[in-house]
Amino acid sequence: MPSPAFSPMHATLLALAWALYLALHSLLADAGVRARIQARWPRLGRRYRLFYTLQSTVLILPPLALLVLWYGHGEPLWAWHGAAGWLADALALLAVAGFLYATRAYDMAAFLGLKTESGSANVTGFRISFLHRYVRHPWYSLGLVILWTRDMPPALLVTTACITIYLLVGIRLEERKLVAEFGQRYREYRQRVPALIPRPWRRLTAEAARRLSDPAH
Repeated sequence: MPSPAFSPMHATLLALAWALYLALHSLLADAGVRARIQARWPRLGRRYRLFYTLQSTVLILPPLALLVLWYGHGEPLWAWHGAAGWLADALALLAVAGFLYATRAYDMAAFLGLKTESGSANVTGFRISFLHRYVRHPWYSLGLVILWTRDMPPALLVTTACITIYLLVGIRLEERKLVAEFGQRYREYRQRVPALIPRPWRRLTAEAARRLSDPAH
């Protein structure tokens, strides 16, 4: 039996659902919006990060539900078979392992809002872990590997394209805030390390990473 069709209307609705979620995700991460929300609802106080985590979890459910609902609609645009399939799965598993390893660079309790916050909206600080010596945004890089190594039915392609565009735009917005907070240290780091794709000739030594991580630098 042929799979149900994935129509342009499906693609449009799914893309709009992701666009709405990602726009709200960025809006609520903005320092000015955060300050206005905290002024309007003071009881949020130092628990804004927990609120942000919870609302992100709830608001992602509608686009995920549409993805699951329409995942089997339409023939896959490409699928990995044989040796290519093994390689794709191996890359995805390595990316998952790398993603988990990268969490060691952060205080995850603070990142998720499970700790009372400090005054800074940036709960991760400027920490250059092993993976950060090769790419500035290892979570983004590894997440994209996971997404793009999957078999690609139309619904997943729409989702993957939306997330990829969001991350590429988000890097620019996020790094403006990082430059504003960490100044020349982050400018030097940005000049020396690529954003997403590692390149052997553009990386930091362990000593250079320690130097740039030092607030006195």
